[in-house]
Amino acid sequence: MADLWQRYQHYLYQDEALGFSLDISRMAFPDDFFARMESPIGRAFEAMTALESGAIANPDEGRMVGHYWLRAPELAPTPELRVEIEETLAKVKAFAAKVHSGEVATAAGGKFRNLLLVGIGGSALGPQLVADCLGRPDQPLALYFLDNTDPDGMARLFAQLSGQLDETLTVVTSKSGGTKETRNGMLAAQAAYQAAGLRFGPHAVAVTGADSELDRYAVNNGWLARFPMWDWVGGRTSVFSAVGLLPAALLGYDIDGMLAGARAMDAATRIPDVRRNPAALLALMWHHAGGGKGDKDMVVLPYRDRLGLFAKYLQQLVMESLGKELDLEGRKVNQGIVVYGNKGSTDQHAYIQQLREGANNFFAVFVETLDDGPADLEVEPGVTSGDYLLGFLLGTRSALWENGRESATITLNVLDAEALGKLIALFERAVGLYATLAGINAYHQPGVEAGKKAAQRVIALQGAVLEALRGAGRPLTAAEAAQAAGSPEEVETVYQVLRHLAANSGRGVVREGAVGPADERFGVS
Repeated sequence: MADLWQRYQHYLYQDEALGFSLDISRMAFPDDFFARMESPIGRAFEAMTALESGAIANPDEGRMVGHYWLRAPELAPTPELRVEIEETLAKVKAFAAKVHSGEVATAAGGKFRNLLLVGIGGSALGPQLVADCLGRPDQPLALYFLDNTDPDGMARLFAQLSGQLDETLTVVTSKSGGTKETRNGMLAAQAAYQAAGLRFGPHAVAVTGADSELDRYAVNNGWLARFPMWDWVGGRTSVFSAVGLLPAALLGYDIDGMLAGARAMDAATRIPDVRRNPAALLALMWHHAGGGKGDKDMVVLPYRDRLGLFAKYLQQLVMESLGKELDLEGRKVNQGIVVYGNKGSTDQHAYIQQLREGANNFFAVFVETLDDGPADLEVEPGVTSGDYLLGFLLGTRSALWENGRESATITLNVLDAEALGKLIALFERAVGLYATLAGINAYHQPGVEAGKKAAQRVIALQGAVLEALRGAGRPLTAAEAAQAAGSPEEVETVYQVLRHLAANSGRGVVREGAVGPADERFGVS
């Protein structure tokens, strides 16, 4: 252990002014690792500088990537962008203040008591993380999310809000306005308001692109307000735009603190010296652990309840950014890092057994805070529950290391809005640096777009199949329906669609027989 103590001291990154440290001593990289990676990480620093200067980073869409400007508008490549960022922040604060004061009021003249957020992906994950981390009992609005196109989930949500929609402010977030899950959620919310005898417009706010489908809809239907969602901010890095700041401000959180924390971490992670740059250290540890190919999963283990959603948030940030089939040269690489995790010490009773003694196909990232939060009760003489929390973290870390399992540990002095901003900014920068090390583009998502297009093809096929059933005059097998719809190669998809429609009363499809997919017949009622 003496050698490990020396290794800890040698490789610990610690910045007291930042209130942050990163321990990589339990990552088993060789002594010459940093020397070997000097040129690659140098290129990563150069690529990051170009990104922040306004280079086109998303060639698929010809877009800049500018989430770093959101917390440092003076770095924006044009004066116009700087003004937009600053004016939007001011507008967010002013609108939230008017809601809190009652100047923006319900139809009956009272204050809004609930906030419903309709979005998906980063439009929901960011605000969910912020709310779970910074939420408090006395916040001015109770928070609800509609982040899926699941009819049962929508019904359950609106049952919770029964009798309260008149006091509920709904924020709909979609950059294009055409994201189907969000559009469906908006339509469900609108229908619920109408069923309650309320107009939706005076309760609705849009966060969307200028002149998008949603933007035009909001204007035409008299919505309360509209906030911009710029094409140079990706959903997974949008938490410091109106996407995340508007809900946070409405809930009474310290958005200036969040921005200040992110800005401070950005400054620390711009330093072109690996040993003085925590994001570079983190990215290099990912590269080491996975052999530069993502061969090992990243298990994120935050030891605070308020960071219980952090692993889920990082799943999108890391996996959507780094999960790429092709590298920058067009070669097939199937790069990526799988992310999963849950809060400690909950995991002591979940999958730590697997991590210590099962397949050694991961590395862990522990997250802790020195300050335990509110006054802690002694559970034994001189021992608090927070002491036990630290004991479980240190014990788990040691148990993993003793069995050849690697880990890094992030330590924050406290957990507040500023610290959350630092943590998010740290991983945003690490993702960008790692992408250059791996030779991929972190800022496009062709796989996501492929899934959306495939879903639209299924919906179009469903319409063709229904038309074929109506015209057949008799029940058809899935193969016959697929042939009649002009898509014989899609027979399995046709069967899945017909089975789903037949299982839901009111959809007009009847299923006959149950002797197997090939022989079942479907007709229209």
